[in-house]
Amino acid sequence: MITELIKIRGLMQNHDDFVRAGNLLKNGEVVAIPTETVYGLAANAFNPDAVKKIFKAKGRPGDNPLIVHISDFDDLSKVAVDIPEKAVTLAEKFWPGPLTMILKKSAKIPPEVTAGLATVAVRFPSHMYARAIIEAAGVPLAAPSANLSGKPSPTSALHVIRDMSGRIPMIIDGGECEVGLESTVIDLTGDIPVLLRPGGVTLRELRDAVGEVSVNKKILEEVNDDEQVASPGMKYKHYAPSSPVVIAEGETGAFVKYVTDNIKNKNIAILCFEEEKALFDGMGVSVFTYGRLSHPKELAHGLFSALRNLDEFTFDVIYARMPKADDGISLAIVNRLSRAAAFSKVVL
Repeated sequence: MITELIKIRGLMQNHDDFVRAGNLLKNGEVVAIPTETVYGLAANAFNPDAVKKIFKAKGRPGDNPLIVHISDFDDLSKVAVDIPEKAVTLAEKFWPGPLTMILKKSAKIPPEVTAGLATVAVRFPSHMYARAIIEAAGVPLAAPSANLSGKPSPTSALHVIRDMSGRIPMIIDGGECEVGLESTVIDLTGDIPVLLRPGGVTLRELRDAVGEVSVNKKILEEVNDDEQVASPGMKYKHYAPSSPVVIAEGETGAFVKYVTDNIKNKNIAILCFEEEKALFDGMGVSVFTYGRLSHPKELAHGLFSALRNLDEFTFDVIYARMPKADDGISLAIVNRLSRAAAFSKVVL
C-alpha cells in the first residue's frame, strides 16, 4: 500500500485535503490524524470492518478497547446512553480536551470498538485539525494511538511514518502534539468515578470538579493476561523502545554511583532529567533527557519523543529516571514509564 503524507498548513489552505481524508474514512479506510495528546489511527466507529483495519495495521490485540472521538458535545448521545450528571460536569470543564470518559455504549457502537464490553470510551479532542477531520467524515472516529502495538506513542508525523508507512493510505501531518501523552481515562459507570489512566487532565483536577474519584490500582501495577480492561493502555507492555528499560528509583547521587558501578562491558543508555545530564559527561554512556524535573508538564511532553529517539539504537539496557507519582501530571509519567519498563525496577 502507498501511504500519502499530507502536510497541513491551515484549515482553509488544506480544505480539500480534509475532505479527501473524510471521504477515505466514510469509505471504510484508516487515516492517521493529529490530536493534542498523540497521533491517532482513525476509522469510522460505526463500521466494524473499518475498525478491524486499525487492529491489523497496529498489530493490536482485539481485547484492547478503542476510544471514540467526537467533534461536538451533541454527538455524545450517538455513542453513549444513560449519561450521568458527573459526565456533563466534566465535559463542561474539560471538553474539548485530553479527557476520555467511560460510559454505557449505544447500540450503534459495534463490539469491535469496545472489545465486547457494554461500555464505550469517548473523547472530544481540542485539536482543530482532528475536529475538522471528524466533521469531514461525518461520523465519530475510533482512534487508538498511531503506532505499532507496544511501541512508544507517536507525537509527530515522523513517528507515524516510521510505524505506519505502507500499512494505511493517508497520514495527516498537523505538527507536534501539544500534550505528548494519551488522554486521561475516567470510568463514570458506577456511583464513584474511577481513574483508569492518568493523563493531561490530572487526578487533582478531576477531584476538584466532581469530588471523590478513586484510582484503579492497576495504574501502577501489571494487569494479568486473563483480565478484561475497560480502558486502553492498561494491559500488555506499552510505550517501549526495542532495548530493555529498567526504572532507576532513588536519589541522584545513588543513581550516578549505580551507573558507574554497572558500566563495565555494557552498552548503557540513560534516560534522565535535564538537571542530571551533566553528571554523566565523559562517562561513556549515551544520555537522553526528556525535560526538567522541576517542570512536570515538560517531562510529559518530551517522554514519548525521547523513547522514540532511544528506539533508534540498540542498548544492553536503558536506565530510566522518573518523578515521584502524585495527584498531578507526574502520575501519568510514572504510569507510562512503568509500562515501558514492564515494571522492571531497581531501588537505589
